[in-house]
Amino acid sequence: MAKALIALALWLCISLPVAAAAPKKPPAWAELTPEQQQILAPLGPDWEKLEPARKRKWLGIAKRYPKMKPDEQARVQRRMQAWVKLTPKERQAARERYKKLEKLPPDKKQGLKQQWEEYNRLPEQERRKLGSTPRKPAAPARPAKSPPEPTPPPAAPPEETRAFRSCPTPSPLWE
Repeated sequence: MAKALIALALWLCISLPVAAAAPKKPPAWAELTPEQQQILAPLGPDWEKLEPARKRKWLGIAKRYPKMKPDEQARVQRRMQAWVKLTPKERQAARERYKKLEKLPPDKKQGLKQQWEEYNRLPEQERRKLGSTPRKPAAPARPAKSPPEPTPPPAAPPEETRAFRSCPTPSPLWE
């Protein structure tokens, strides 16, 4: 009998910390505070469809939101509104691009950042023009006697940065 009690006590000591460490389910939209609902309002219609990990990320953003400067808050709201307009496939692609960018060496990241800034300094009309030109598929090998290609228009930002025009700028907020 004493052995059984010791075994039970030992089992409880081992299993309770594991049960306590299990992540709890994120709250439903109705369970959020009014402040959280206001901050996360763009996500409201899709909240119940979000994965628990995504809900936790957004709740973390909502927790930090009151401490942000007004311009940072406005940026978060703009990005959140843009994010909810994306399809699940586009969101996944944005996450994958973000992860890919995070793995780049610092010098390559700096180069891309510089190119992105240069692109953003272009007049709006020029950016639209660059954004509206469809990407060309990889060209097949051409015959040797083909005429020379015309000079291309100013280069668009590289694929890594150009891809983010249609979705929020990658940031840890989205991961």
